[in-house]
Amino acid sequence: MAVKMIPKTMTGAVLPGDSSVEMKEFEIPKPGYGQVLVKTKATTICGSDIRCIYREHTGKGPEAYIPGTIAGHEPCGLIVEEGEGVRRFHKGDRVIVYHISGCGVCYDCRRGYYISCKSKYRKAYGWQRNGGMAPYMLCDEKDLIALPDELTYKDGAQVACGFGTVYEAIEKIGISGNDAVLVTGLGPVGLAALMLAKALGANHLIGVEMNDYRIDLAKKLGLVDEVFKPDKNTLEKILKVTGGHGVERAIDASANDSGRQLAIRATRDWGKIAFVGEGGTCTFNPSPDIIHGQKSIYGSWVTSLWRMEELVEKLVRWNIHPEDLITDEFAIDHAGEAYQLMAGGQCGKVAVVFGDQDER
Repeated sequence: MAVKMIPKTMTGAVLPGDSSVEMKEFEIPKPGYGQVLVKTKATTICGSDIRCIYREHTGKGPEAYIPGTIAGHEPCGLIVEEGEGVRRFHKGDRVIVYHISGCGVCYDCRRGYYISCKSKYRKAYGWQRNGGMAPYMLCDEKDLIALPDELTYKDGAQVACGFGTVYEAIEKIGISGNDAVLVTGLGPVGLAALMLAKALGANHLIGVEMNDYRIDLAKKLGLVDEVFKPDKNTLEKILKVTGGHGVERAIDASANDSGRQLAIRATRDWGKIAFVGEGGTCTFNPSPDIIHGQKSIYGSWVTSLWRMEELVEKLVRWNIHPEDLITDEFAIDHAGEAYQLMAGGQCGKVAVVFGDQDER
């Protein structure tokens, strides 16, 4: 069989910040010590890509996008070249890329939470270093998670930021067969929350969403027992279907003030709430809303490397495929259409895919 040569240049997508996508030519890098070259197979688009980069460059510090950087922080692919000093991952391995490359030696990095690294060496793929919206990407070996054969590249693309974010929150609040669970905001992260809560045996799944497309998608995938559009009676409706008590666990993926208020007030006494939706505000009354009801609110930001590896193992065990949330796929030369669709919200998850998805 002929050996496929790695080309010298490639076309990658960059985000100018004016709701457009520019395609530019880049040299394909050579991996250095402890690095590998990954042939990108699938990259999905995150809501933060739309909010913080595609529409306009809003981030500061570690959340700032460096203009001209190849976008895409949810990539998955196949190692095609390795540099010196790699210890675990080698050419031919299928891998998921944890989307933050931390310094590796600070307190948070030593715990696996590269997302919380505050070092000047911290760089996010697709934000400060080139990401997965191109056929190849240069990765540090320490940022990789093995992709099992049972999962597709499109499954793997959604693990780090989407499903990993939800899994971290679920591990903080705990979900089991004892629990009714409310998810406010049924974008891709909210849908992932329902999918994982269902796998953990939650006995009653309730969603709140105003987008008809995403309501229909949640129903089609069998992820909700009830789904409500937000209005002045939504809290009353949730209390009614939970026997007047409210839910044991709630996850807000809406980043909306009223959605967060609902998550708090629809949670029963001694219940737990996780906030994973980025941005926005939350206005509530501490005494009646949480103190008197002995409720706990958890903030949760992405996940750690070790927990992400644990999640991948459980996705196989539970026979969960994150790619089920992908409703639209595009080739890289149609990346502009992919971002435009994701920004419009009339979709589930949007993926840019590259070449043969069965390639090993």
